[in-house]
Amino acid sequence: MLRAFGLTIRQTLGEVCDPSSLALIVYDMQIGIVRQIANGPEITANVVRVLDAARSTGIRVFFTRHMSLPKELMGAFQFRTAMAWQRVQSPDEVKPWFTRDAPGFQLVPEMAPRPSEAILDKITMSAFEGTPLNIALRDCGISAFAIVGIAMEIGIEPTARHGADLGYIPVVVKDACGYGHRDAAERSFASLEFAGDALLTTIDSFCTQLAKKAA
Repeated sequence: MLRAFGLTIRQTLGEVCDPSSLALIVYDMQIGIVRQIANGPEITANVVRVLDAARSTGIRVFFTRHMSLPKELMGAFQFRTAMAWQRVQSPDEVKPWFTRDAPGFQLVPEMAPRPSEAILDKITMSAFEGTPLNIALRDCGISAFAIVGIAMEIGIEPTARHGADLGYIPVVVKDACGYGHRDAAERSFASLEFAGDALLTTIDSFCTQLAKKAA
């Protein structure tokens, strides 16, 4: 590890995969989202692999859920986004998909969050905006986070970029990140790799590094 002015500068995946300073964010693995993508079961299985590895190493885990507000509480931006996603032309046609009591709002059963893990609800794409995630990570001394879930091009890239701006090292586990549009997801991967803020890795590489820490 490099050091400068009393600082430790982590650069490699092995240096970042320290259970004391790394968290796992499981992004929006909800019933109504997983079923929208063609390889939902495959991504679910891949996310579970990463989740199991994190749990076995003692890494702190945070789940996120995307939430729809009732139409009476939706603002102009919320209506605009909903209209674009649902491909409708009028606010009257908008149907909130992920209200708190909707079956599709819940996490898929395979996630099975533990009492020691947090579930954070949000109405934004970045998991850091409007949630206590940043406060919680800072308070636990976390300096990096791995992220898996759905969807790469919609919320995972914005979360990685936002996290980097907050001073975290994002670790994007590519084959555990689902997407609705392959080309858009590939552009997200390429953009993050070009910017250099995030580490892009695979399940095998990530789990191998965690296993070394647990040994």
